[in-house]
Amino acid sequence: MLYLSSGVSKWNEVEYRLFRYISKSWQGKSLVDVVIVVNLISSTTACKGFRVVCQSDGDVYLWVKKVDDREFGAINISRILPHGEWNYIIFPTK
Repeated sequence: MLYLSSGVSKWNEVEYRLFRYISKSWQGKSLVDVVIVVNLISSTTACKGFRVVCQSDGDVYLWVKKVDDREFGAINISRILPHGEWNYIIFPTK
């Protein structure tokens, strides 16, 4: 059985391998601000040739964006059955 860290996608093997080492590198450290987190992630090492690059994103993002029915209907989405509410592909609009 494969044990996954919390917050890691079971479908993304690279993510699983990366977060395993990041979790070890910040074990026992106080994650009190973004600078400390970025520095701990950037200093993560695991084996020869393994290097993590991390930088802070200073952009400001809206918490909520209202989308009206017309905009939502214009999304080029293809649902994958049997669970189309969970599995889908969004294609670029023309």
